Amino acid sequence: MRKITAGLFVSLDGVVEAPDQWHFPYFDDAMGAAVGAMFDAADTVLLGRKTYDSFAGAWPEREAAGGEDAGFAKALGDVRKVVVSRQRLAFTWRNSEQLDGDLVAAVTALKNEPGADITVSGSVSIVRRLLATGLLDELHLLVHPIAVRKGMRLFDEGDASIPLRLISSEAFPTGVLHLVYGPTQAPGSADYDDAKPHIARPAQ
Repeated sequence: MRKITAGLFVSLDGVVEAPDQWHFPYFDDAMGAAVGAMFDAADTVLLGRKTYDSFAGAWPEREAAGGEDAGFAKALGDVRKVVVSRQRLAFTWRNSEQLDGDLVAAVTALKNEPGADITVSGSVSIVRRLLATGLLDELHLLVHPIAVRKGMRLFDEGDASIPLRLISSEAFPTGVLHLVYGPTQAPGSADYDDAKPHIARPAQ
């Protein structure tokens, strides 16, 4: 079974909306390597329509321009891109297709296909659904040391909690934290009495 990963730029207060307005001052070689590694491990990119439209409106032109980012732009063009949308779409960017049917059933079928990893870039609504249904294997959060204070947060209101386990963590020179989480079982019940033995005594 293929692994599904998702990568998101997120502020310290949980904002994931419009990262182009606040995250570029923190983009360095370490972050570039982390983002590139997710794409290098994948042969399929899963995208929501808004994210796809943003990508398709920029990366083909960057590939054609032949600048410093042309190599990454070509890699994005070459990879299989699967777009989630309720509306029937027409594509001009190569290797693009629409996900047919129910999201959970279609992504499950996609995950069961042979191949390398599937990665989700942006597309917060898709990330939420995959987390809630247990289909997401790794959530890569690039946590920026800034409180944006407005905009959509990664996690919305809901009845059920989503327990996660920390797989790895790395601090970049800019202060960005690369945190990788995976699904896990909900922790058992506990209260203050369970916590009391772990409270440190004040130094004498």
